[in-house]
Amino acid sequence: MKKLALLVFSLFIASTISAQDKRLKGVEKELNKILEATKAPGFAVAVVEGDKIIYAKGFGYRDYENKIPADANTLFAIGSSTKAFTSSILGLLRADDKLSFDDNPRDHIPELEFYNDDMNNNIIIKDLMRHSTGLPRHDGSWYYFPSHSKDSLLMRMKYQEPFTGIRQQWYYNNFGFLAQGVIAERITGKSWEDNINDYFFKPLDMNRSNATISEMKSSSNAALGYELKKGDIISKMDYYDIAGMSPAGSINSSVNDMSKWLITWINEGKYNDKEIIPENYINEAMSSQMVVGPNTPDEDFPDIHFANYGYGWFLQSFKGHYRVEHGGNINGFSANVAFFPSDSLGIVVLANQNGSAVPSLVRNTISDRMLNEERSDWVGRYIERQEKNKKAQAEAKEDSETSNVKNTKPSHINVDYTGNYSDKGYGTFEIVVENDSLFTEVNSDKLYLHHYHYDTFELIDIIDGKIDTTEYGQSLKITFNSNDAGDISGAKLKIEPTVDAIVFKRTPNTIDVDSKTLELYAGEYDISGTGFKVYIKDEALYLFIKGQPEYELVPTAKHKFSFKTLEGFKIEFIESEDGKINELKAIQPNGTFIAKRK
Repeated sequence: MKKLALLVFSLFIASTISAQDKRLKGVEKELNKILEATKAPGFAVAVVEGDKIIYAKGFGYRDYENKIPADANTLFAIGSSTKAFTSSILGLLRADDKLSFDDNPRDHIPELEFYNDDMNNNIIIKDLMRHSTGLPRHDGSWYYFPSHSKDSLLMRMKYQEPFTGIRQQWYYNNFGFLAQGVIAERITGKSWEDNINDYFFKPLDMNRSNATISEMKSSSNAALGYELKKGDIISKMDYYDIAGMSPAGSINSSVNDMSKWLITWINEGKYNDKEIIPENYINEAMSSQMVVGPNTPDEDFPDIHFANYGYGWFLQSFKGHYRVEHGGNINGFSANVAFFPSDSLGIVVLANQNGSAVPSLVRNTISDRMLNEERSDWVGRYIERQEKNKKAQAEAKEDSETSNVKNTKPSHINVDYTGNYSDKGYGTFEIVVENDSLFTEVNSDKLYLHHYHYDTFELIDIIDGKIDTTEYGQSLKITFNSNDAGDISGAKLKIEPTVDAIVFKRTPNTIDVDSKTLELYAGEYDISGTGFKVYIKDEALYLFIKGQPEYELVPTAKHKFSFKTLEGFKIEFIESEDGKINELKAIQPNGTFIAKRK
């Protein structure tokens, strides 16, 4: 299941800015080495200093199959580099006295609820901006179960479990940025997309930038996304429609456009001498609001002395220079937007490779030169880390194979696992039987349920109509639960690693039964003097026992029904040789009973 992505490239450059700065002399050779080492299709990079773009070029291809070069105007998905835009809208609204960062989010979204009363009463907007709500990512909720309704996605937060208390620990959470986008929508009466356009794209002349996949697809000079398979195969990926989660990462832009955004931050919120973002917000947003981790220098990164977070920005030192940056990753694309406020320097790198190291490698390579620091062998470090990662992955696969209990079987036949599986904090998926195998579909991706052991299966991708057998032992696992009656009642998925596995409740698939067939079951039945009455009402079958409420019966198979409101209770009507229904089998958690028809 898709996880929450050696060719030597010729160098293609398309740019309106030539490299005149002596600090960047010969940099193309180094950047081309990065392209080769990472086996990336392409990328674009721009460097700003003060209020000017001093370097902007494209490398490799925006369309790898057709060998169409990337350039400084090529559109890429910037992913989570969007977050600084979203928080900045709140900075503008605060300047207009429309909100305070100390407001409870529910002051602006009354129907918003969190997991418990402590969160409902004490979370403030600032916690959403700096990832201090106590919630983990819960990214499976929006990534595997997307919705175009921001409000609908936001209502899932009520059912998403925290892993720690408010403001006790930093933890990245996309839903907090969704909430910021919705707060702005409620205040302005406009969509988040329109707010982004009106507040930033238009005044900054970011004329090529947009915030939806539909606009990306229809744009000229837009990059296609790619992933690296089996170490050296460059494979195209479909665009991912982030849909309602757009405030957390849906912007598509070019390095030329993003340079204008960086110039604004470097120049205290001004672009062409016009205030775009209030200076006091700029200073606050790039100051430490939450400690990400107790990062002291280590062997791999001896020059990183701290790791904090502002509002939509990560804060670190880089060889003694204060760095403000944020990466971005979404299917087929990776990004990094960084600036050094004390050095009036900004660097943006956009790549069309999934989960790519390109943006950080290019940023660091150029940073060394522009800051006149000793040049580190960033490519050499990358290659060394890759070798370590390969070894770790091989060991992990070996451990997975060891944990697999051989020669076990599922406790039920395939059809017993079919049905709809739902969780209010995530969504719903259906499991079906096709050709004696179990399948499901998540966000339009068909997946094969490969038996791992006991009642645990693996969710395996189907690519070009074929099961990807290379994923065996490595994919997300689903474990089925049984109730007291022995029925499959739900399934557990370890989607969010910081909390217990998410339990999806099973609802059996139903079948259509016509009125004539339902009439076969209607009548009175008796078990040791206890009467059962079965009757038809509103084209549905009901069962009534004296002293109890009436129960609607839901057809699940021929002559088989489940109780609509009771888990683990089933009714099966027994057909005699002459085709008549003379008995009723009541299956309950405490036993199975036969009732004779009167």
